[in-house]
Amino acid sequence: MTQTDALAQAKSQLPPSFPIVWQGDVSWERARVGRVFNHRRPSSQPLAVVEATREDHIVEAVRLARTLGARVSVRSGGHSWAAWSVREGAVLIDLGKYHEFLLDDNTGVLQASPSMTGRMVNKLLGLRGRMFPGGHCPEVALGGFLLQGGMGWNCKNWGFACERLVALDVVTADGEKRHCDKTTNAELYWAARGSGPGFPAVVTRFYLQTIPAFTHMRTSVYIYEKKDYEAAFSWVLKLAPTFDEGTEIVAVGRHVPGRKGEHILISFVTFKNSDEEARAALQPAQDSAPPGYVVSWFCEPTSLAEQYDDQHSANPEGHRYAVDNSYIRNDTDVVSLLKESFTSLPSEKSFTLWYAMAPGSRRRIEDGSIEDMALSMQTDHYFAAYVIWEDQGEDRKCQTWLTHIFDKINGDSEGSYLGDADFQKRSTAFWGRDQGKRLMDIRRKWDPQGLVAGYLNKGDQNGMEGLENVHKL
Repeated sequence: MTQTDALAQAKSQLPPSFPIVWQGDVSWERARVGRVFNHRRPSSQPLAVVEATREDHIVEAVRLARTLGARVSVRSGGHSWAAWSVREGAVLIDLGKYHEFLLDDNTGVLQASPSMTGRMVNKLLGLRGRMFPGGHCPEVALGGFLLQGGMGWNCKNWGFACERLVALDVVTADGEKRHCDKTTNAELYWAARGSGPGFPAVVTRFYLQTIPAFTHMRTSVYIYEKKDYEAAFSWVLKLAPTFDEGTEIVAVGRHVPGRKGEHILISFVTFKNSDEEARAALQPAQDSAPPGYVVSWFCEPTSLAEQYDDQHSANPEGHRYAVDNSYIRNDTDVVSLLKESFTSLPSEKSFTLWYAMAPGSRRRIEDGSIEDMALSMQTDHYFAAYVIWEDQGEDRKCQTWLTHIFDKINGDSEGSYLGDADFQKRSTAFWGRDQGKRLMDIRRKWDPQGLVAGYLNKGDQNGMEGLENVHKL
């Protein structure tokens, strides 16, 4: 049977109500890239898009791909910078219309579908006095975020979001539903916490351990001109590792509305249950901040909703993005290494950030302070650059700047975080050596034919080999 015949037969056997859009249909372009956040849309053409609204649609989509000899790709929120879901000739399972939310008030365990975003989840959890430290950007869905590890709220102290993954339900490459946890299909559970887009199954449901919500979120901010970059960054670099464990710390290089040139913004967001606790947590920063800041505030009330709004403004829709990241070696002179990236931004909306990861980055499997899982790459210093622009004519300039910055810091890097990576542009280490090898073995075992589209490398030639997982100098 030819592929054309197989396609015709498959179409005839699907129920009329099955939510599928075929290449060439009138709504094709909307289905193909309408939910891709980055407006640098890829040209790749999937075979079809299944707009699932329930779990059985996902099962049927996987079986359809098997019948057609096609791959399966998955879109949860569409926020991957490199549009990993849009794959040539694949059956794309779009989960944007598949929403599930079920909280067990006794255990605090949430059952949620992969397309639920951080904003959706925490809005609903907040009504029940709970929260989940998901992604900072409100549009980021749970699916890709958790599989990549999940660098969520206060990650330096609370750990990665995937560490709160109790279990998950999946559809494996053979078209079967399976439940995965520490004792059942444990290999898939291990891989789900940090495999990223190479996970060899389609997730239909996460079981997440939520935490009590905080009644007093507070923020302090100190903004300096770039002439004071060294003083500001050196200060927060020294302060962060031993700072209050309920406080997230980040340094951002950005433009400030109404002011000329790049600035460095030092932000503290603390999660507490009283104003007294919040003030006590933030006071050491207030007492030690270097002079010269041009804007500042201390212990101002905030909320997850407000923080999501701020993140939405910093990551606007309808724009073109080029993004990369690096885990910088602990012994590096971070202030000097990152100066150019913080003070020479290629566009007004672009920004770079240093995210404090210590003391959480010092946890080890050997002493039981962190569990064994695929996620295994981190250092004290997380650096990412988000280049943002609107005019397609600026593509080359913006990508060239990003490439230059990461070529410069490459020698002081140990690897990268999957969530802000583009394997088409740069390959490096994403896991520890042993974990990377084990992950690729698990992928080959559970998906020997490569049905689930894996890591989108240059030319989409990844196949079953996975990523090399080597940091190249």
